[in-house]
Amino acid sequence: MIQKEQVIDALRKVTDPEIGKDLVTLNMIGDIAIEGSHVAVTIKLTVAGCPMKKTMEQDVKRAVGSLEGVEQVTVNFGEMTPEEKNRLAASLKQGSQNKAEAFKDVNVIAVGSGKGGVGKSTLAVNLAVALQQEGVNTGILDADILGFSVSTLLGIQDKRPVALDSQTILPIQVNGLKALSMGNLIKSDQALIWRAPVIRSVLDQFFYNVRWGDLDYLVIDLPPGTGDVPLTVMQQLPKAQLLLVTTPQSAAAKVSVRLGNMAKQMNIKTLGVVENMSYFQCPECERKYYIFGKGQSEKIAADLNVELLAQIPLNIEIRENSDAGTPIALQQDNPAASHYHELAQKIIKQLS
Repeated sequence: MIQKEQVIDALRKVTDPEIGKDLVTLNMIGDIAIEGSHVAVTIKLTVAGCPMKKTMEQDVKRAVGSLEGVEQVTVNFGEMTPEEKNRLAASLKQGSQNKAEAFKDVNVIAVGSGKGGVGKSTLAVNLAVALQQEGVNTGILDADILGFSVSTLLGIQDKRPVALDSQTILPIQVNGLKALSMGNLIKSDQALIWRAPVIRSVLDQFFYNVRWGDLDYLVIDLPPGTGDVPLTVMQQLPKAQLLLVTTPQSAAAKVSVRLGNMAKQMNIKTLGVVENMSYFQCPECERKYYIFGKGQSEKIAADLNVELLAQIPLNIEIRENSDAGTPIALQQDNPAASHYHELAQKIIKQLS
């Protein structure tokens, strides 16, 4: 005869995809009904419309269905009460790392540029997607608080994160990637007129009040330049590594060196340089046109003593997919996506 304790033990193998802990530890198990070979389990979600509900249902059926004598598994869903959410939030805080240890076991990649308009956010989003598809748990944080675009590029600008309480937020999941941007907290066309102390406070909340779970990589999309936010990120996350994005244009290349030198002064390692809009390849004759020039990015990499990791072309598919909120890196068989996957593979190899 199937015992309730057996079902509970099986459910210890099922992890909440958003929080990264098993359902039993999180006290998300409701009623368990056993009738012959049929087991019915109720899972209490943090929010009724949890986007990972289907994944959780499949995982529960697989775990409980593996028990001897079980022939049918039914999964029902409920929602935690406010008191249960508060207890969950408190338990997560008790087990969380302090500020000095935040992300200590995570490869943090700060994607930055000397100036705007070089495609930095598009690069950051596609890199994060490619890393996730390479099989490593990845999150992306939009640290460009005033010029946020990650939520739009991922097509999640209308989604809001789940708040367990006033100080514990769960990031949004899209295609397995965990993400959070100011675009998920306010209207996309709302102007933020904030001074630096307020922005630093928001960054603190993004770093320490968001329950990112077990990440292998966190990609941070920095605002362009050498201003307060890049400085704050480098100060608070001293183990972060900079990925410098530029274009072949001389003006963009020269200012990007400033950010590289700033990282060096802060003892932040630069992973390498990525050249965006490197060339345009004619789809009919396959001839390459170097619209913004060439050779500058190689010089920057040499000056900073790092590798030029990728040269990504001007490509209409990349732009169209970005506008549609479906990053090109999702299409692994698309030649335009290969640039991002090759970059992700290089980074994984370098950081492993």
